[in-house]
Amino acid sequence: MLKIGDFSKPSKISIRMLHHYDETGILRPDFVDDFTGYRYYAESQLPLAGKIVVVKHFCNICG
Repeated sequence: MLKIGDFSKPSKISIRMLHHYDETGILRPDFVDDFTGYRYYAESQLPLAGKIVVVKHFCNICG
């Protein structure tokens, strides 16, 4: 399990955007600590994060 900051770096998605993706259901954390509210992501979610980055990039190019 990776804390949100540790997931943010290899995924190239900012913490702010990860919060947004969680709220909108695009990319939800694998686990949220009920006591602290910390979000944790699985390494297995990195490929999906990569796809999101690619789609976002192409959407920005296309307008």
